[in-house]
Amino acid sequence: MYAVIQTGGKQYVVKTGIKLKVENVKAHEGEMLEFEPVMIRKDDGSVEFYKGKVIAEVLRKGKHRKIQIFKFRAKKNYKRWRGHRQPFTEILIKEIKEV
Repeated sequence: MYAVIQTGGKQYVVKTGIKLKVENVKAHEGEMLEFEPVMIRKDDGSVEFYKGKVIAEVLRKGKHRKIQIFKFRAKKNYKRWRGHRQPFTEILIKEIKEV
């Protein structure tokens, strides 16, 4: 059985027991989160939409590795360096409940 959840403007395919890095969620380490799945596919092949819930535990919060942004204009003496580290929340999918 697997489910599709939506968080942070993105959709993720999840199964029980997988770890996942999602956009930053306002929850502390050790807290349990509930997601309403967009879709659940059962083992017998049937599909349900917008029913059930997905239970996840927050493992840690952190930042991805730094990306470099470099802007350059030829012959204009224009160079700009910027860096960015996107925050994330790592979650562990505990259970997929169907209704």
